[in-house]
Amino acid sequence: MTVHNATHPHCDVPYNDDGSVWNFCPNITAAYIFTVLFILTLIGHIAQGIIHKKGYSWVVAMSALWQSGAYIFRVISIKNPTSKGPYMIYFILLLVAPLWINAYIYMVFGRMIFNFTPDARLAKIKAWRFGLYFVLLDIFAFLIQLWGAGSASQPDLDKDKILRGIHIYMGGIGVQQLFVFAFTFLVAKFHLQLLRTPSSTQKRRALTILCAVYFVLAAITVRIIFRLIEYAQGFESTIPRKEVYQYCLDSLPMLLALLLLNAVHPGRIMPGPQSDFPPRSQRKNWSGHQGKDGLLPGAGNMGSYVPMGSLSGRSSPEHSDSYGASQANFARQPQPAYPAGTPYGQVQGWGAGEAERYGQRGRF
Repeated sequence: MTVHNATHPHCDVPYNDDGSVWNFCPNITAAYIFTVLFILTLIGHIAQGIIHKKGYSWVVAMSALWQSGAYIFRVISIKNPTSKGPYMIYFILLLVAPLWINAYIYMVFGRMIFNFTPDARLAKIKAWRFGLYFVLLDIFAFLIQLWGAGSASQPDLDKDKILRGIHIYMGGIGVQQLFVFAFTFLVAKFHLQLLRTPSSTQKRRALTILCAVYFVLAAITVRIIFRLIEYAQGFESTIPRKEVYQYCLDSLPMLLALLLLNAVHPGRIMPGPQSDFPPRSQRKNWSGHQGKDGLLPGAGNMGSYVPMGSLSGRSSPEHSDSYGASQANFARQPQPAYPAGTPYGQVQGWGAGEAERYGQRGRF
């Protein structure tokens, strides 16, 4: 609906009318563009989750879905400026959708600890518990933000109640950022630990996804700081009336984070069932990865994936025995004799390039 009014002759909504939910002239073309882009990254994440068979990918897909939904309802609201329902849904989805990508990064990093550390621990926390703890903290922040956003978006509220809801939401994103800071410290600790390991294909892959984790954390931080500044002055702030800030400092960072995770998909870097956590029944007796550097050995001559657990007799997380029993059985098996000077990596069945690199550090 195009309304020609005295305030702006080409505005898409009558934002100077008392019944309009918009107090500025929103750009419907920009809303259409971001709707399409978020839907495309949503399709990509769904497809990649299916292709790589990673069930936890549904979490990042939910982030893309909620972002897409937010902009779909933004378009609907722009076309129906006096209807409060679409605007309320848009407002809530926009504010809380990034929490899904935050939770996804926690889950991915837990799997990185499992795959790229010798004992699957960081700061004495097991990999599968690491992700669980931070996801629970993220849910706590999510509930606070949802409460605040829902309270502030209720129709026909007076300014004091709306401001109270906004303050609750600000407290929620402040709590979220506190958790992000603690998480970033542990990511940096893992990074330093990774840098001390020998060069290998898997190390380079780990560093690649680690860069993506840093970028997503930075994007989340930029968005949180923007929202805190936006609502710090309450109704006196002019930031909400200039949508360019919301696009550049909220939606764009989240879109770039989703696209980066499409390009650097964790399922491609940590492929196969052997890169997933062991079943709960086997976690108690799991004794850690075996090997010189604690990294996944990498691809063999034919490009096959050689899981770290194979060094301890584990062929897959679905192995019927516990990991400790598998390791003991493997130790009892007769081992082939190799001539003196055989590179360590060749004994383990690694690719030629990796065998040469590891062979420089030690020979059988």
